[in-house]
Amino acid sequence: MSDAAWGPGIATAIGSMPGADPVEVARTVVGELPGLMPFPELPGRGVGADILGRTAGLLVDLAVEVVPSGYRVASRPGRDQRRAVDLLRWDLDAVEQAVSEAGAPRAVKVQAAGPWTLSAGIELHRGHRVLTDQGALRDFAESLTEGLIRHAEQVAARTGSRVVVQLDEPALPAVLAGALPTPSGYGKVPAVPEPDAQRLLTEVIEKLAAATDSPVVVHCCATRPPVALLRRAGAGAIALDATKLGDVSGSFADELGETWEEGTTLFLGLVPSTEPAGETRLRQLAEPAFGLASRLGFGRRALAERSVPTPTCGLAGATPAWSRRAISLTRDLAKLFADEAEQ
Repeated sequence: MSDAAWGPGIATAIGSMPGADPVEVARTVVGELPGLMPFPELPGRGVGADILGRTAGLLVDLAVEVVPSGYRVASRPGRDQRRAVDLLRWDLDAVEQAVSEAGAPRAVKVQAAGPWTLSAGIELHRGHRVLTDQGALRDFAESLTEGLIRHAEQVAARTGSRVVVQLDEPALPAVLAGALPTPSGYGKVPAVPEPDAQRLLTEVIEKLAAATDSPVVVHCCATRPPVALLRRAGAGAIALDATKLGDVSGSFADELGETWEEGTTLFLGLVPSTEPAGETRLRQLAEPAFGLASRLGFGRRALAERSVPTPTCGLAGATPAWSRRAISLTRDLAKLFADEAEQ
């Protein structure tokens, strides 16, 4: 498996974008991020376009529906499932059109909820979360993996580009900590032991990496993402919000240092995902990355060779103008890292 999906000078975005026009957004990401183009997600379109609904549209032989409490397993595909599938089909058409106009990206990154976030966010018929039922959890993980492989194949066929898969796991820290509420709201779902969480992620990551011949990215923008677990699970890259890490020390510094030392790439969220007040200076945006590299004992070359700058999280909450500015700043950071490595 090659690691050439990224390298010096490469920047990307997390995935979500503002607006509701897939053609316009596809043209933006194809034109602005040709090195590692994020397959655009437009959650502003509502049901079926959010992280859970969109991922549910990829599932094979499983369906969900919308109920007052959120998404729930359905006995057969209904209106909500069909909407998610249709939105994804329109997005594929939009990306293919943009690529035909601007040329194929070097690589395309497709995003979906990871198995733990998906199974934490969908209910079984009796109201409990999917992750509380071992059989259902297994079924959803296998269905997600198969659906993502099919999706990656479709994207590759439509674009002619290499495809990288990103698993979004914002709920994983809560899953590990036993912080998810039960249906009544009075209790908590028992914590999932780290070895169990790692085992399931490993199975999904290995199958996706083998099918795409590319390293798999896992995104978790928590203050303390489970970096060591994700590395042991086989993540080729870990995407995190570098502006939220604070004073990296102790065991967390060891986790990050070992991860970088062993060759796992860090996708460093550095550019604000919504427009900040005041002037935005490139060097100021780069400081968390420079500080992290220095704290972990790595030189500037490591930032160019083993990191990819991104916005801090998805850009769905940004204005269209700021989303374009954020992408431009992210590209500038990648160039800055490459330039600094040569000095």
